[in-house]
Amino acid sequence: METNCSPMELPNNTEFEEDSDNRSFEGTDVKDMRLEAEAVVNDVLFAVSNMFVSKTLPCAEDVAYINVETRERNKYCLELTEAGLRVVAYDFDQADDRLQTPYHETVYSLLDSLSPAYREVFGNALLQRLEALKKDSQS
Repeated sequence: METNCSPMELPNNTEFEEDSDNRSFEGTDVKDMRLEAEAVVNDVLFAVSNMFVSKTLPCAEDVAYINVETRERNKYCLELTEAGLRVVAYDFDQADDRLQTPYHETVYSLLDSLSPAYREVFGNALLQRLEALKKDSQS
């Protein structure tokens, strides 16, 4: 599923806000990685061909898996943990324990390293957003 982006679709705040259900663990910093993964998908879906949280691989409080297809038509399965995101397979819904790929702190960094088309689409959307802000400030 390819989506187009208008400049105003870029998220204003890329920080994930914890859902009130996660705050029931008083005194702890527990995050549901499925919710984190959904937030990751929502942030960058406009700049890739397809992206969704895996329904096949198990999600838990400490790990979730995201399938992504770049605009170059390359498929990846990403692992999301507290350490960050990394590629765990070169197809959807797979996890290859032998694959040793580096962790990235953000989905932006990971996709930037995998997809020149992502970099271009994201950069163009950011530029359009900045031009819109400049225009608004001049009004």
